[in-house]
Amino acid sequence: MIRAKQVSRLSGYAPALPTPFHQRGEVDGTVFERLCDRQIQEGATALVVCGTTGEAPTLSRGEHDAIVRAAVDVARGRVPVIAGASSNSTSHAIDLARAAEAAGADAVLSVVPYYNRPIQAGICAHFRAIADAVALPIFLYDVPSRTACGLADETVARLAECPRIVGLKDATGDVTRVLRLRSRLGPDFRLLSGDDATAAAFIGLGGDGCISVTANVAPGLCRALYLALRQAQSSRARELAAAVARLTAALFLESNPAPVKYALSTIGMMPAAVRLPLVELSAAAKVAVDAGLADVRESYPDYLITPEIGIDQLIHSAMRMQLRR
Repeated sequence: MIRAKQVSRLSGYAPALPTPFHQRGEVDGTVFERLCDRQIQEGATALVVCGTTGEAPTLSRGEHDAIVRAAVDVARGRVPVIAGASSNSTSHAIDLARAAEAAGADAVLSVVPYYNRPIQAGICAHFRAIADAVALPIFLYDVPSRTACGLADETVARLAECPRIVGLKDATGDVTRVLRLRSRLGPDFRLLSGDDATAAAFIGLGGDGCISVTANVAPGLCRALYLALRQAQSSRARELAAAVARLTAALFLESNPAPVKYALSTIGMMPAAVRLPLVELSAAAKVAVDAGLADVRESYPDYLITPEIGIDQLIHSAMRMQLRR
């Protein structure tokens, strides 16, 4: 019941977690569990797993189920777990959603069917079939740059009539969309940015938060930005948004999640390995990511994620943050 309420009122920054691999290519469950726990300690409002950043298309069914289960076990109800359950086959998407429900996920994230390029009636039927098959809340995911097929505002409004469809991850980059949809859907439907580059503007115009790649690396920075936006601290929000934008630009120079995995590897959080057809970062991109991390480390040293956090570090960080205020 508590987790259901958390999902229905989800806000702030929720990391879209990458899936760590050993150099041999297998999923590194120990590292993944540690990453989940650190993100919760750093203030994540949810754990989003098995999505684009989690390299879901390259995961076997067994790996997919194990990752969802591991996130649920680590979260222990502290934050909701939102499991990617996406396919361009409606029956496969239903199977993934049912498996996520069986594994204990609190909600599923389901993308617009890709490659098939269905018309809006087909998209609507696809999502309604998923909603009819599970009891979990469902977040729609609109990312036309990857699916080559967009989700029309009218279709979102029609789908929002279904009680189990509770929100939208919007990765269109159209920040004015939040204004159009909010006026049609009311305050309870969760409108979450899926585009770190425009998330600050999206939230500033009334969005509820962001399912974020950048928050994997700088959760404190993203959380501070969200709070500044919510508290109408305009100068502080502009300062933090500029810092987030610089880091985000570096994290999207090449195909996600290769840059964020490399960034986390330099911090000591996880290996940089990705699965084909993705490849690790080029030398030039590594230089840019290193520079982006150095920029945040210099200006906001307490806002980057760290592998471990002890009581001394907590006290030190709290004192630094108090001095900043």
